[in-house]
Amino acid sequence: MSDICGVPRWVFPPPEGFRATDLDHMPQLPAHTELIDGSLVFVSPRASFHTLMLFLLERELRRYVPSQLRVRREMSIILGTRQRPEPDMVIIRAEAVQGTGETAYQAGDVVLVVEVVSPESEERDRKRKP
Repeated sequence: MSDICGVPRWVFPPPEGFRATDLDHMPQLPAHTELIDGSLVFVSPRASFHTLMLFLLERELRRYVPSQLRVRREMSIILGTRQRPEPDMVIIRAEAVQGTGETAYQAGDVVLVVEVVSPESEERDRKRKP
């Protein structure tokens, strides 16, 4: 498909919006693309502070979560047909893990969600993602 003003046509959602399952079939998507209200949300590059906080949180969570839970970083969560955000970190039930090819987890398997709020994503992180 041809571009519209330099933007690829696939970026624009269909009238009914993209569906959560569409993300697994769009190989041209940049890493960490989220689906919010049926629209694609592209994540900006992360600052060193953000990465460091995630590393420290992940390390400590892995040390202390009980064996029936798993820590996952930057995995999307299917909240509904048109909602698939990607929190920075989640704790899920161990039985939700089916293998290494997973790209998302169901909301019912999530026990805890962690989002490191950065200045460039504060509005989205605090208002739209919760």
